Amino acid sequence: MLKKLWLIFSQTVAVCAGIALSVLLWEQYRAADSPAPSRGVRSEGAVFSYSDAVERAAPSVVNIYTTQPPDEEDRELSQIFSSPSDASPLGSGVIVSRNGYILTNHHVVEGLSDLAAALSDGRQRPARLVGADPETDLALLKIEEKDLPAVEFGTSSTLHVGDVVLAIGNPFNVGQTVTMGIVSALGRRGLGLNSFEDFIQTDAAINRGNSGGALINTAGQLVGINTAIFSPDTSSGTSVGIGFAIPSSLVEDVLPSLMKNGKVRRGYLGLVPQAVTPEVAKRHGLKPGEGVLVAVVKKGAAAWAGGLREGDVMTSLDGVPLSDVNAMMRQVASIAPGKTVPVTFTRDGKRWRTKVTLQVRPPLQKQL
Repeated sequence: MLKKLWLIFSQTVAVCAGIALSVLLWEQYRAADSPAPSRGVRSEGAVFSYSDAVERAAPSVVNIYTTQPPDEEDRELSQIFSSPSDASPLGSGVIVSRNGYILTNHHVVEGLSDLAAALSDGRQRPARLVGADPETDLALLKIEEKDLPAVEFGTSSTLHVGDVVLAIGNPFNVGQTVTMGIVSALGRRGLGLNSFEDFIQTDAAINRGNSGGALINTAGQLVGINTAIFSPDTSSGTSVGIGFAIPSSLVEDVLPSLMKNGKVRRGYLGLVPQAVTPEVAKRHGLKPGEGVLVAVVKKGAAAWAGGLREGDVMTSLDGVPLSDVNAMMRQVASIAPGKTVPVTFTRDGKRWRTKVTLQVRPPLQKQL
């Protein structure tokens, strides 16, 4: 009886061992037969490549140049990189529609004619200036082509500090170049570059010639237009890891107006706002951080006609509570000229209501 039980036990162990060995060999076979990880796929936190994103976005990025005589600096640059003698490189641009609209920076094409765009496939086409918005440093060009590879817009408002981004452009006229970095900061303001600032800061290398080019996410979507760098050596314009891009959310606000009207019409109050200090808040009976101080009012402007005066504190505009100067400036600019909106404010500790009919914002006005 004991011998029979031992035989059954031995056979059971042998069968289990065989099954285990079969499973192990099958798993090894599957691993050996599996394809290599695809580009851009994560493996234990690592990314193998961003080439899929670049392939989607790169055909939409163009080189902007002019046949006007270059200045001495551009002439020297052209000689260094063997550029055609009759073409002066200006910067980069991004195709935003299949029928030939190209977005770039206003400072890239300001005051120039005889513009042209060199596409990524080598085609070169004359370009005309459709419109410009100096206050956001954006300009729109048009070439006569169809079925162009328009960039896909991403959502800059969902970016986080630390996200990987790629800059595509034509730095120093060496040809289309891709650099990689991260989002270093969001909502950068007060740089004195534009009237309306909400920059994405990145350490992706941005050099002279990158202006007007694309800042994309790892899905190949446009999240910004590269526009400026900080460089201690202003003569060289080389990257030190601090670059700025106009967010795609701002681009999408401006682009329809440039396509339709060639310019952007913004609301205008005719006042200079300032942050409310704790002392001012206490004097007006306001909570900390509540309201925006009216520092200056232009006589005859919309705010003056509505009864606002210097020293008042605006607490809401068109039903939106006010607490931040930059947010207020963007809100005023987004209201159509001619629209009448309610305003609440405090004066001498008392709260008041009025209505203000916004005017058209004068061009290149740095304050409201």
